[in-house]
Amino acid sequence: MGNEEISDFEKQRLANIAERDALLKQLSLNAQSLFTPTLPNRATGSQAKTKKKPAPKKVKKEEESPAPRRMSSRLRGIAADSEVAKRKAEEQHQAHQEAERAKRVRKSDSFSLNDIFVSGQKLSGDGLLGVDVVTKGVAVPYQRTFGDDDIKKTTDKELKALRKEMSELQLWEPWEPNRIKLTPERVYTMTFHPSETKPLIFAGDKMGHLGILDASQEKPTSVKQEDDEDEEDDDPDPVLTTLKPHTRTISSMVIHPSKPTHLYTASYDSSIREMDLEKTTSVERYAPDSTSDDVPLSGLDMAADDPNTLYWTTLEGEFGRYDMRTPKQDSVAVWSLSEKKIGGFSLLPTHSHYFATASLDRTMRLWDIRKLSRREPVPVGEHQSRLSVSHAAFNSAGQVATSSYDDSLKLYDFGAKGIASWKPGHTLSDAEMKPDTVVRHNCQTGRWVTILRPQWQINPQSHIQRFCIGNMNRFVDVYSSSGDQLAQLGGDGITAVPAVAVFHRSKNWIAGGTASGKICLWM
Repeated sequence: MGNEEISDFEKQRLANIAERDALLKQLSLNAQSLFTPTLPNRATGSQAKTKKKPAPKKVKKEEESPAPRRMSSRLRGIAADSEVAKRKAEEQHQAHQEAERAKRVRKSDSFSLNDIFVSGQKLSGDGLLGVDVVTKGVAVPYQRTFGDDDIKKTTDKELKALRKEMSELQLWEPWEPNRIKLTPERVYTMTFHPSETKPLIFAGDKMGHLGILDASQEKPTSVKQEDDEDEEDDDPDPVLTTLKPHTRTISSMVIHPSKPTHLYTASYDSSIREMDLEKTTSVERYAPDSTSDDVPLSGLDMAADDPNTLYWTTLEGEFGRYDMRTPKQDSVAVWSLSEKKIGGFSLLPTHSHYFATASLDRTMRLWDIRKLSRREPVPVGEHQSRLSVSHAAFNSAGQVATSSYDDSLKLYDFGAKGIASWKPGHTLSDAEMKPDTVVRHNCQTGRWVTILRPQWQINPQSHIQRFCIGNMNRFVDVYSSSGDQLAQLGGDGITAVPAVAVFHRSKNWIAGGTASGKICLWM
């Protein structure tokens, strides 16, 4: 009995080996002959039937003429299936990468606005401009940190009056913010046209779109009947224009006050383009010599007294200058100022040879172009924060506001230190570079919200300088140059963080752009 059990076990083991060999070597074996009725009940009847099903096919294979002996693909002189698949996958990946790269390569052609028109209202010069314009932690949405009680407690009469004035700004009435979708993708940069008679807003997004909103338009009046199923048709969206002058993120834009019909935009596609708002054309003003050179631009500025020279910074840590009246090879100058990206910069409006940069290397640096060496550029001074600095914004009084990932807004008063009278080569000690004021401010934007950057009102209508910045609680905050909060702007219909906040250069108009491409406007 014991021998019989051993024999059955041995038969089962041999059957398993045979079945495995049949699968591996693809040989024809008679599986049924390896099993006997005396096999132990190790499997159910259905499982046993499953094992017997392949048997007839294997017998049939045995009866066919012998197949050629299996040889490797290498010996037969052909590529193995896996190599073919691998090569095909690599070719498809390369083709996809090339297609994606082609989409991101800048277009250096000159365009009419019809060539780059995406949606909205077709532009005409007269129609657009008009004759009058030549804390770390999770933010709690809608939770105010500044309001009427703070204004009432203010003892300084002038500050109280300004706080009241700024806090009384109201959202643009005709349409709620969730109805004003100015760009298809996340807003990265915005600016107001300098006109004081028409609030005209420009916004650039993540994919190179440029949105234009004329906020002087009025909502069409319509007679709505009760129980009208087509009521939505009587409530049209605002008239907008969307263009696509760039192939990648528009990172910065500027309109020089002496050339109000020209909008300059800088992009991650390495180019700076000029849009003529009267002729409705767009031309490339600066870009590397080859389209294969990838030098994303992070910032753009122009001197108040010079409408012909462009200044920019790059994600490679470079600072550049170009006089558009001359050939590029003659006047383009580039300095390497940081080993890491420069996130933002600005020129001192009254003395444009001074400029401030904010870098991923955690520094805010002050520079003097008059003493800027190409080989070893040395700053006038620098201050290091605990984490990266996102932007450095100069106002006309010589003060710099920065935002940093250490959840702070820092204010540096170089005007009080005599910057207007400094001689070339003047330097500041570490102590002199320390901020005069530090304001706690949540700057943890994460991946999906555009980095918060302060932006000054260039020509305020009082001696109190002020700037605005987005608030992660879905507001826009307004501060004075001494760090006093002037207002916290909100309202109905704001469903996302207005991270990109900008002031009109002289009017108390403030706009905020969101990650969904929508616009909030307070006037």
